[in-house]
Amino acid sequence: MVPCLVHDSRDGFPSPDSDFDLRGVHLLPIETVVGLDEGDQTVEKEGIYDGLEIDLVTHDASKFFALMLRCNGYVLEQIFSPLVVFATKEFDELKSITADCITKHHAHHYLGFAATQWKLFGKESPPRVKPLLHVYRVLLTGIHLMRTGEVEANLVKLNETATLLFLDDLISQKQTGPEKGTLSAADLDFHTTQYEQLTAELELVARCGLEQFIVPANMVLRGMEMADDRFRRSHHSQRENMGHVGQLRHSLRHVDQSRSL
Repeated sequence: MVPCLVHDSRDGFPSPDSDFDLRGVHLLPIETVVGLDEGDQTVEKEGIYDGLEIDLVTHDASKFFALMLRCNGYVLEQIFSPLVVFATKEFDELKSITADCITKHHAHHYLGFAATQWKLFGKESPPRVKPLLHVYRVLLTGIHLMRTGEVEANLVKLNETATLLFLDDLISQKQTGPEKGTLSAADLDFHTTQYEQLTAELELVARCGLEQFIVPANMVLRGMEMADDRFRRSHHSQRENMGHVGQLRHSLRHVDQSRSL
């Protein structure tokens, strides 16, 4: 087991009777990895343990990393969750690696997830508080990620910046009521407008908000050319200079090929 994370209360609006969602990564035995049987890529367990309702889902490391490289916010939030139940020393290294994998394409995950939650909210009669809060949580997490490059999945903290005053009442209703609490009178037109505005905002910041965190490959190559010029002006011979630059370029191509693999 590498990371194993508490999920539900991380959102910032658990109910008194909420279950505990644990998410993690497991390592399959080497015999399974090199064999023909792919093994349990995903392990799911539900039940009552020590009086607590537990919902556990873990993925094999290879599947987890593949999801991470596909700009999946689901695993991104697990890696950067502050609520860690158990972790090995590799977890800190995983965080460092994942920080370099954040791109504007993560916005697609949050836009799609928010659309799914919005459909769930609209289908229920009477509408429930929880799906609506998840809509706002997902959109605000995506907006925050695109603006700052940081993962924040706690709706209470997100709203400190968003300052959507109506969210305080919704969160309070969810926290003090039952897990499946409903809205007595949902202002669907109001929430539809809010949903559309936040969706448009996420699309906008995805186009321009994360540029400061991305270093394109051509910038790296321009840096190599500048290094080449500095070498040429140094007291070393041209042959020695080009040898150093050639080694650096070879290393860069090797790293780039490794990342592609």
